Formats: sequence, C-alpha cells, structure tokens
Amino acid sequence: MKHLSHGACWLAALILLYAVPMAAAAAEAWLPDLVEIPAGLFIAGSDIEERETAYRLDTAAYGSPVTREQHWYDTEPPRQQARTAAYAITRTPITHRQYAAFISATGYPLPGVDRATWSTYGVIHPYERTWRFAWIEGHPPAGREQHPVVLVSQADAKAYAAWLSERTGRVWRLPTEREWEKAARGSDGRYFPWGREFDPARLNSGDAGPFDTTPVGRYETGASPYGVFDVAGQVFEWTGTAADPERIIVKGGSWDDRGCGVCRPAARHGRPAGMKHIIIGFRLVREK
Repeated sequence: MKHLSHGACWLAALILLYAVPMAAAAAEAWLPDLVEIPAGLFIAGSDIEERETAYRLDTAAYGSPVTREQHWYDTEPPRQQARTAAYAITRTPITHRQYAAFISATGYPLPGVDRATWSTYGVIHPYERTWRFAWIEGHPPAGREQHPVVLVSQADAKAYAAWLSERTGRVWRLPTEREWEKAARGSDGRYFPWGREFDPARLNSGDAGPFDTTPVGRYETGASPYGVFDVAGQVFEWTGTAADPERIIVKGGSWDDRGCGVCRPAARHGRPAGMKHIIIGFRLVREK
C-alpha cells in the first residue's frame, strides 16, 4: 500500500476534524434534546387555594366566570405527594423540523385535517385558521420549522415515538400525566413552572402572546426548575394517560388561552385521541 502524500494526509485530517461536528449537527436536526428528571417524590395535584387562584385569574382575563361555571379545575387530583422513577423528557415540544425527519424517513401522512373532520370538533377556531399550520407539498409551513408541530393525533405522536425508538435503540414514548406534571413544576408544588404568581411575560398565551405558536424555547424565564421549556402555554400536549375510554389527558395550556389557570401543571382535561387540533402538540419521554 502506498503512503499518503502530505496533501492527502492533511485532507484526511481535515475530514476527520469536521466529521464529528457535522454528524452532530445532522443529528441535532432530528434528535430531540433531553432533560434528565430524577427519581423521587414531588407534589402533584392542587388544593382549593390553587384552584381558586386559577378561577380568579381566568375571571379577570375573560371578564366572566365562565371557567368556574364550567368547573374546569374541580376534577384535578388533590394536592399530594407522588413518586416517579427517573426518566428523560424532551426539553421542548417536538418541532415541525424534528417531525419532518420522521415523515421523510417513513412516508407517514402529513399533519393536517380536512374541513369536514374539523367541523365535527365543535371548536371556536374557524377552519381557515388551520391553514397557517398546514404542510405544503410534504414540507412544514415556511418559517415555522422550529415551532411545535400541531394537527397531530395521539396516534401520530405514538408513531413518531416508535420511529425514534427504532432509530435510536432506546424506548421513547408519551409521558404519563404524572411524569409530565413533575417535569413541568419540579418537586415543590408551585402553581406555575416558575413559581406561585402568574406572569404573562413568561409564556406564550393569549394574555401577551401573538395568538399563534412561536419558536420553541423562546420563553426562557418560563422554564421549569429542571430546565424544561414551553410547559405553560404554547400548545397543549398529548400524554399517555387516558381520561376515559375515548379521551386522553392533555396538559399545559396553549397560545389562545388567557388567565391562565389552564396553563398550570396541575390543570388537566381530556380530548378525543383522534383529534388533530391547532393547539395540541406533544413532547416525549425517553426511558432510562
């Protein structure tokens, strides 16, 4: 075998020098960043004082006691100590860019919903509002690559998790309600990820946000004690916990909520598992 020339050696060294950073950059486009959540106890659920705080916030924001009259928070589990094993959770909701890698690799159907299906949801948003979130010719909407992917059902989120599991050799899945809540509020039972007082500057909600999704991780001061972003506002997130045989618990509140009692980590409500909504996305857990 001939020895490499000096120039060839230099070129080979240069390739090696840049190969690892380039590979890391490529991986970064599809592999979600993770936050480690330790095993142990945390305070879950809410008490009367917290729920009253949420109702008062909503009443002030909406000028009406509509959430109190509809008993939005009355079914939250009582404030209590709960325990989880250790796990890792994605630092942000899954983005259009990350989801696009899955679609490109598998040919899975694009995020979206047709007008007829949308009309069965009975939501306040007109169908035309879905257009800005719609994918075009197999690609995410321009300029929204780093926004949370929406218009995905729970089954879509599970399919993405199965693909990540196969690709990485690790188990990825939707978080349970308890895992999601712990990652969002830490161990001390705070009302919001950042503390006890509501601050509209710390999240993407209808109080001070653009009435739209934003790039993930933008609201750094709204991070949880573990450094998890966008767990209040931005988009509701699918969990792996059933509310009843046909509905799944979603957590976190969204960009169109005001108040924002529903943005508390203890808040919960169910949505049909097959729903594809502009205010629902997801994040994942990777098992240890």
